[in-house]
Amino acid sequence: MKNKSIIGALALIPILLVITQCSSSLPADQMRFGVEAAKLDLWDEAIFRWKKVLQNDPNSASAHNNLAVAYEKKSLWEEAKTEYDLALKIRPDDKHINANYQQFIKRYEARKDDIPKKQ
Repeated sequence: MKNKSIIGALALIPILLVITQCSSSLPADQMRFGVEAAKLDLWDEAIFRWKKVLQNDPNSASAHNNLAVAYEKKSLWEEAKTEYDLALKIRPDDKHINANYQQFIKRYEARKDDIPKKQ
């Protein structure tokens, strides 16, 4: 697992260099970088990138959806639900977001009793 993270981080270096060389932090670049990080199971990096997208475009349903998936992967169920709700509020008819949400709800309901309550 540790080796996978190291290899993943090394694989991201060229992408990071391209992004920083262009001095671009456009939301589209951040979104792509987040997707590449997610493909390598680097969920913290993906979350960081998608939050940057939302700083520039709080109404990005795709960024909210991606963030929800990342939170779900990290077992942050309440945060994932919040992000799915925001994504669906922005684009209620999006088939991709709805499909992700329906799968999430099945897993969420199954784990609901195991989720620690925030105090």
